[in-house]
Amino acid sequence: MGTISNRLDFTWDITNNLSTKVGVRNIYNFGDLVTENQPHISNSSASDIGKMDLTFLIHNGTSSFLYSNIDRANLKFNKNNLEITVGRQRINWGLNLVWNPNDIFNAFNHFDFDYVERPGCDALHVQYYTGMTSSLQFAIKMDHLNQYTYALMYKFNKWDYDFQMFTGVLDSEDYVIGFGWSGQIYGAAFMGEFSYFKKKNNRIKRKDILVGSVSMNYTFKNSLFIQLSYLFNSRGTNDNASDNQFLFGRQISVKNFTKAMHSIFAQASYPITPLINADFSVIYNPGDQSKYFGPSGNFSLSENLDLGIICQIFTGKNSTEFGDYGSLYYLKLKYTF
Repeated sequence: MGTISNRLDFTWDITNNLSTKVGVRNIYNFGDLVTENQPHISNSSASDIGKMDLTFLIHNGTSSFLYSNIDRANLKFNKNNLEITVGRQRINWGLNLVWNPNDIFNAFNHFDFDYVERPGCDALHVQYYTGMTSSLQFAIKMDHLNQYTYALMYKFNKWDYDFQMFTGVLDSEDYVIGFGWSGQIYGAAFMGEFSYFKKKNNRIKRKDILVGSVSMNYTFKNSLFIQLSYLFNSRGTNDNASDNQFLFGRQISVKNFTKAMHSIFAQASYPITPLINADFSVIYNPGDQSKYFGPSGNFSLSENLDLGIICQIFTGKNSTEFGDYGSLYYLKLKYTF
């Protein structure tokens, strides 16, 4: 599949205390992968799960489609210790680099490597800084199904660790409480976040869900970066974890990063030269033995031009988490202006 994408970001400082931001993505996809998955891939890519429908399918052919998505459109007010943002925005409550169980407002798909800005949501976010390293936050969002997610979070620093805890409601259906931390152990970053979900309606016979992720990463003196992460989902399975959905089309939430009960992620990244960076990542599902391999390389061709080579290799038996996708290879040319 080929992709031509363009991103435009606009900011305007209206006054000293008031600013606005708009971000627009324009994406044209074409090729065999589009043809094989039509109309599912075009419809899912161009769907907007926010309260405001700001995604527009401009062209939809048998082997290509073009859509435009406004993923940032907000107004921000700040004065002294108070900051209020309303509109489409990213509310980043996650701490880990791969799986974020605390990111209840706008969870993201790790395999969508070409979306570094990550998705936003239609929300009100109020943040009050109670000290140099502490804050109180309240956020509420509404989606296209008129479901509400809202929560109150407190962040603070203790013993040279940043902690956060919150409580609220997810998608009008689940009570949720969460906890996370970020710190260091002998120079290695050590982070974790857990969220617990309980159905509001006791008549719905579903078990409570605990989702947690713990990770560590370390950068050596020669700039080699390594990372290890573990994900647990109490409602996941130890059997085959295929969800019978197209990998990039399914909606990700903090309750279903994967259908597996256990997942392990490892990554190593190294700058071969100041202009060339190599990266290799692996995800392993110990339940069904399926694996994902993600080797990639990035080449800086000039100050504003980068060339990337990305491989996504999925292996495993049929109906396992990664056994039904095969392999995808990308050549990416990025120009920044």
